[in-house]
Amino acid sequence: MNILQVYPIFNPEVASGAAKVAYDISKKLVEKGHNIIFLTSDMVYWGVKCKAGRYIIDNISVYRLKTFAPIIAKKYKISITPQLLSFCRAGHLKKFDVVHLHAYISFQNLVLYHFIKKSNVPYVLQAHGSLPRVGAWQRLKWIYDVFFGYKLLKDATKVIALSKVEAEQYKSAGVPDNKVAIIPNGIDISKYAELPPKGAFKKRFNIPEDRKIILYLGRIHKTKGIDLLIRTYAHLKNEMKCRDVILVIAGPDDGYLSDAKALANSLGVYNSVIFTGFISSEDKLMALVDAEVFVTPSFYGFPMTFLEACAVGTPIVTTSLGDKLEWMDGNVGYVTQPTFYDLAEAIYRIISDDELHRKFSKNCIEIAKSEFSMEKVMERLEKVYEEVVKCK
Repeated sequence: MNILQVYPIFNPEVASGAAKVAYDISKKLVEKGHNIIFLTSDMVYWGVKCKAGRYIIDNISVYRLKTFAPIIAKKYKISITPQLLSFCRAGHLKKFDVVHLHAYISFQNLVLYHFIKKSNVPYVLQAHGSLPRVGAWQRLKWIYDVFFGYKLLKDATKVIALSKVEAEQYKSAGVPDNKVAIIPNGIDISKYAELPPKGAFKKRFNIPEDRKIILYLGRIHKTKGIDLLIRTYAHLKNEMKCRDVILVIAGPDDGYLSDAKALANSLGVYNSVIFTGFISSEDKLMALVDAEVFVTPSFYGFPMTFLEACAVGTPIVTTSLGDKLEWMDGNVGYVTQPTFYDLAEAIYRIISDDELHRKFSKNCIEIAKSEFSMEKVMERLEKVYEEVVKCK
């Protein structure tokens, strides 16, 4: 099959979230014999550019289009690529059996939708948890939905939901039930066959060996509930007298780092909170291995970090603040109410009960292998592509 994959960012070295999923899918499709073109911008991360042009990366043909006004891209997380118009006008879309859009709101969608309709090429839309109107741009998102987004959803041959919760979000937006396919994110278990030695991350960041790490891994953004996590940690330290725990907040600043540091300082825990900034894939794996528990207070979609934590056997704690994944609570960790008291109690149970920790750790590894292997995910995705092509 000739398949066009579309996402504004492509960089296997630092990819996370939807960018990582789109790359992983494309790589596996190539291995299965499909011809993959990946249409993207010259952004390797929001605000960080590389040279535009055509590249072959892991046998994927990657077309990097020049971004107009990179400052806008960095601030608003949207890459405007005027060259996309030339790509479409040249008739390239007719060469593809199916187009897979890995975003809900993007400049690329605005342009491609118009030309896809004219070319009569079927397309699959995967929103990656971006359907809910949350954050600072709720009114603008409503405008986008009304004037464009709902049409994009309605005319998609199929939409891919990461969970039952996201499936319901699609349906609430007017997508018929028979157009919704639930396909979770997947993980390549073979990459976790040999893990770094325990203690490597602690050594790298000068953390005493007897400290238990509570780990957050992801963008430092207000919507991630990092304020709740810091308050939870302060409660554990100051009220529950957990003196042997340390909080590691690892990931790039996305507008909330200074506020997070100020909050930690005001609560008297700044000296025992480590803000690592962006960390490499190697350091990320070492962090997950050394962590007693992985905590993400709020999320939308299906964070890849959850699967990465499961693959190394690190229990997970989250809250009901954002979306929900039905396989988590009581199985690989806990889903709590979004209060620092409830979150602290859940974390404490895991880090203080060795038997419970072992149970969750074992379940993490088993569910990563049995439910979320890339092989199973790709089988389901290929089936969706086949159904879409038959609808042409």
